Amino acid sequence: MVRLLGIQLPDNKRVDIALGYLYGVGPALSKDIIKAIRIAPETKVGKLTSDELNRLKEYVEKNYKIEGELRREILMNVRRLKAIGSWRGMRHSRGLPTRGQRTKTNNRTVRGNVRKTVGSGRKPAATPT
Repeated sequence: MVRLLGIQLPDNKRVDIALGYLYGVGPALSKDIIKAIRIAPETKVGKLTSDELNRLKEYVEKNYKIEGELRREILMNVRRLKAIGSWRGMRHSRGLPTRGQRTKTNNRTVRGNVRKTVGSGRKPAATPT
């Protein structure tokens, strides 16, 4: 396993897929990074040389916010919204959708799969008699 910026990257995955394991790096950003440091995207992480790994690490650290730094920035943005009392901040603090989704139905994942009405729960399994 290759360790890059505090995250274990699996050896048997392609470089473009493995970079997605880093928080804040998706498919499009992964392709941009690989193109900038001139590594073939189909190369497996285990086959990378130490020079290529160093170039990858330095490029990502210099040009992008990822992992802890990005998480901290997002957390500070949410705290700021709560502190100024904005609508989005109130929705964050109550654990509700913040981007205008409907809440009469379809927000169970945000609320932690809460089933408040009697009819909305699952039916119990039939008991053998």
